[in-house]
Amino acid sequence: MPAEDTSLDTLAARVSAARAATEARGETFYPGPSRVHLAAFPPKERWDDWVELSSRAWPARQERHYQLVPTTCFNCESACGLLAYVDRGTGQVRKFEGNPEHPGSRGRNCAKGPATLNQITDPDRILYPMKRSGPRGGGQWERITWDEALDTLAARIRAAITESRQNEIMIHIGRPGEDGYTERVLASWGVDGHNSHTNVCSSGGRTGYQFWMGADRPSPDHANADVIYLISSHLEAGHYFNPHAQRITEARARGAKVIVLDTRLSNTATHADHWLSPRPGSEAAINLAIAQHLIATKRYDREFVRDWWNWAEYLHACHPDRPASFETFEAILATLYTDFTFEYAAAESGVDAKVIAEVAGIVAGAGTRLSSHVWRSAAAANLGGWQVARTLFLISALLGAIATEGGTFPNGFNKFVPKPIHTPPHPGVWQDLSWPIEYPLAQNEMSFLLPHFLAEGRGRLDTYFIRVYNPVWTNPDGLSWMEVLTDESKVGCFVALTPTWNESAYFADYVLPMGHSSERHDTHSYEQYDGQWLGFRQPVLRAARERLGQTITDTRQVNPGEVWEENEFYTELSWRIDPDGSLGIRQYHESRANPGQKLTVDEYYGWMFENSVPGLPERAAAEGLTPLQFMRRYGAFEITKGQGALYRQEIPAAELADIAVTDTGRVYTAAPRPASPNIVPMGAPEPDERDRRPVGVEVDGKVLRGFPTPSGRLEFWSSTLAAWGWPEHALPGYIKSHVHLDNLEPGQMVLLSTFRLPTQIHTRSANAKWLDELAHTNPVWIHPADAARLGVAKTGDLVRVETEIGYFVAKAWITEGIRPGVVACSHHMGRWRLANGPRGAGGMMATVDLRNGEEGWRMQRRASVAPYESADPDTQRIWWSDTGVHQNLTFSVHPDPISGMHCWHQAVRVRPAQPGDVHGDISVDTGKAREVYRQWLKLTRPAGSGSPDGLRRPFWLMRPLKPARDLFRVRQE
Repeated sequence: MPAEDTSLDTLAARVSAARAATEARGETFYPGPSRVHLAAFPPKERWDDWVELSSRAWPARQERHYQLVPTTCFNCESACGLLAYVDRGTGQVRKFEGNPEHPGSRGRNCAKGPATLNQITDPDRILYPMKRSGPRGGGQWERITWDEALDTLAARIRAAITESRQNEIMIHIGRPGEDGYTERVLASWGVDGHNSHTNVCSSGGRTGYQFWMGADRPSPDHANADVIYLISSHLEAGHYFNPHAQRITEARARGAKVIVLDTRLSNTATHADHWLSPRPGSEAAINLAIAQHLIATKRYDREFVRDWWNWAEYLHACHPDRPASFETFEAILATLYTDFTFEYAAAESGVDAKVIAEVAGIVAGAGTRLSSHVWRSAAAANLGGWQVARTLFLISALLGAIATEGGTFPNGFNKFVPKPIHTPPHPGVWQDLSWPIEYPLAQNEMSFLLPHFLAEGRGRLDTYFIRVYNPVWTNPDGLSWMEVLTDESKVGCFVALTPTWNESAYFADYVLPMGHSSERHDTHSYEQYDGQWLGFRQPVLRAARERLGQTITDTRQVNPGEVWEENEFYTELSWRIDPDGSLGIRQYHESRANPGQKLTVDEYYGWMFENSVPGLPERAAAEGLTPLQFMRRYGAFEITKGQGALYRQEIPAAELADIAVTDTGRVYTAAPRPASPNIVPMGAPEPDERDRRPVGVEVDGKVLRGFPTPSGRLEFWSSTLAAWGWPEHALPGYIKSHVHLDNLEPGQMVLLSTFRLPTQIHTRSANAKWLDELAHTNPVWIHPADAARLGVAKTGDLVRVETEIGYFVAKAWITEGIRPGVVACSHHMGRWRLANGPRGAGGMMATVDLRNGEEGWRMQRRASVAPYESADPDTQRIWWSDTGVHQNLTFSVHPDPISGMHCWHQAVRVRPAQPGDVHGDISVDTGKAREVYRQWLKLTRPAGSGSPDGLRRPFWLMRPLKPARDLFRVRQE
């Protein structure tokens, strides 16, 4: 008898068939967005008193009564819905499961969602405000009151503002989990102090999309695609993991093909119909070979290209002597990529030409049902990696698979950001430490260069906050960060807003405990399918007690210890900065309903949901609820579904009374707007160079909405890149990476360090014991051929991986899941604590000695993790000791001169461990790190006299806290 087929394809098909059969019988499915069988979730009508039987009491029948309160997960960016099961007897959260009312995650969660319980019950979490009592990094702390912390910080910030030192205030954010709250706080202070982690995360991918469509993210409609083309491991560990994985799985169940380009054999690649393992950095060459195939075989959508590419602008700028017709452009297009044959792509990538040709045929057959995605991966790892995203989008743009069913949307079509109750003006200053003149096209703040800028004397920080961010551990060259953070002449006051101890918080002056995902408020919306939704993260114990009739006015009343939330903290801090309102700050944190009183979170979100979310007031009223009550009850609201091609919307005639149309069809208001004030309101539309408002784009005699690009169309040719000194890269192209074979020295290999494991997420999840048990180490992946050549005998042997500024020692994992010539190491692991510091993540942080000598920094492990006694008995059950190695410390900064993205791939030498090497050893020379920084700085083409209009940055590009136009001009010294 043959074995039963248990493949994922077969199981998915069975689930789909079972669902269809159940629907045919007329049985009830959950009425919310999840659309799964009712038995899978508690019906929302019973969320106030849901009864389950205790498994531990079996066979006795012992009931547990719960309130089910929604919130959202914060263990990655997906913001999947969670339901907190709050015990009605004890008032404690007993578990987290999926929220079936959430349109993005549809009731499902990965392992990281339920592990939220571990984080709120973590015995090592920080419960009270702390202030250092000795030298920075000395490990001496004293408990203080919130009043002491607030008064001290408010006085420093007030002094900086009144003394015109606004640029000495900075809030550095990792993954915020909210849409613009912190930006609004800084804007109210008049401070251009927003800094982000994005240039070590996703700026490369964003840049490629931004130059094409004016939006910095794709939104693939995977569920309806016939072909899904992924660069990196998106199904199991990539961007929007759970919501995308569900929809990709559903598409595969109905026959969609999945193509994965990933140098390593990821979990996603194991489920692909075609896995291509290219040499790192060659992905754009493969994309261009596919694009050339579409062009040469005329399998592209001529009408779409004619209507929606800026080909006329390209001809005018680059071929002014040729007839300005679409036929002329087609003739030129036919010649642009002829060098990118399948054979050329094969030579660059190491992937067989026949395989690339087969994939190209599959892509061509998808037509408008091709969904595609790249985010970190190759786009984040290579010099010129942004062209990986740009060439991937070229394929979609050729097929016309843009905002189609099964195609790829601009994220703005599927993401919704509600307007807040107060909108302060943008600040009247420019922060050079985040937006330096050398990187005028950088997609986001040049955050990872901050220690080098401070060391060069470009500025000083009086008060520096970090939030959901661990720069010493997350960034490359973390020891240069540590050198700056321990230098009070460069950073006067360092404040860590964090629920847990981490490698950066050890060096702070103040550590202020902030809540986890179920202990704070946020709104968020992400592009996960063809529709728009708004999620609401809330303190679940607050909502539970309010359902029981209690009045809660401060999240500290329900959170453990004195744990607070950012929203209330920032409101209180802003009032103390401007106690009498004379600085103009307090007004943006003041109640409208009760002038003279602080704005509460209920009023803030209540006003937002009532006035800024289409359809929500009506939906809430239908259930006899206010909009705020509705969101507290259900945690999410689907605003629209099936957005479609918004760029084709016709502009109403009433808006076309006074317009001007350029030669290339861009439609503007005819007259300039009134002169810009000194400060531009947040959310103001982007003007052109004459300060006119863009209205749309003319297509076949109609004025349509178009895209938010300078031309209003998809920009095959980027006028921005051409005008700002990079004309050779204005078209989608192939830039050979810094780790291309031509750039490697004999004996060097490529280290792939950008991948993550599906059960860990950066620094945030180390305090989740279930996740730590699943994944706690990061061996170096080595192909058997390389292991034999290097003399690495077996898995588990120690290897030394040497970078340009040092080395790390790790265990080898010999596997055919990586291509020869490449090694790989996950970036999650290697957490550490100094011997004199607090415990931190007790199940993940090894104890180390860290010292700086004549040969640079040296880190050596003093003690591995081991069982320990705490309030949680499971800490005595820790069975693992290997927590990996902190490889990022040994990486120097590699800023891409255009996107600003840190190029993560490293050219390394790998050899067996040397005498005396111990697993986890680190050696770093920060002097060499500064030399590498200066070498990469020479690659830039700074703004200056040659910049258009003398600007330091194109005004149309995205930028948090965008100052007024006069501040965009290069200052003349």
